Amino acid sequence: MKLNRPIPDSPDNTRADALRQSIAAVRQGIAEAADRAGRQSDTIRLMAVTKTVSPQDVNTAIGEGITLLGENRVQEFFSKREEYLSPHEVHFIGHLQTNKVRQIVGAVEMIQSVDSIHLAEEIDRVSQKKGLVTPILLEINIGRQETKSGVLPEVLPELLERAAALPGLRVEGLMAIPPQENAAYYFAKMQELFIDISSKKVDNVYMSTLSMGMSQDYKEAIQYGSTLVRIGTGLFGSRK
Repeated sequence: MKLNRPIPDSPDNTRADALRQSIAAVRQGIAEAADRAGRQSDTIRLMAVTKTVSPQDVNTAIGEGITLLGENRVQEFFSKREEYLSPHEVHFIGHLQTNKVRQIVGAVEMIQSVDSIHLAEEIDRVSQKKGLVTPILLEINIGRQETKSGVLPEVLPELLERAAALPGLRVEGLMAIPPQENAAYYFAKMQELFIDISSKKVDNVYMSTLSMGMSQDYKEAIQYGSTLVRIGTGLFGSRK
């Protein structure tokens, strides 16, 4: 007698289902954190960080409505981007070398990791040459970590003033990766900087985005005003 047995899920289907569950869980986490902070969850953007993630997994995320992607590496981005579904928006969030600026300007909607006037001036030069205005965030090394990129808080006013004067740039806000230990303290410091700069109404400084919070601490970041959380492991699992 022949028994009817269910056809097991393929590894691809199982992976996609797990990813959909992770996306739902992160969205729920954002909604709950926003509610605790007295905020609307739709004021917080969810970015999928795609470092080492396969185009297939990225496309599953896009299919689930995640259309903001964060790319860390220039060459990896260019090797995968033609395989991505549309619509989607890409921000560059990794450390950007000046010799890669020509490639990345115009290929992404925002550069979040501007941490020096030298880099800002190169983005401005290339942007003007291409007839573009590039939205940027200024990256702050809020924890003063030697291993992290970003400008120190006391240097921020000078960088802000000089970047805002460059016609090929539009300063949209701040970005940070605080130390994991005592993250809430550093999130609070970033929120203070963001509010202080916003109150000054500087020309060409719009302060629409406070990008902070990753898989391990995004709920805390939302408590301190983050408008964009960058999630990699929380969606796609541990990186290889």
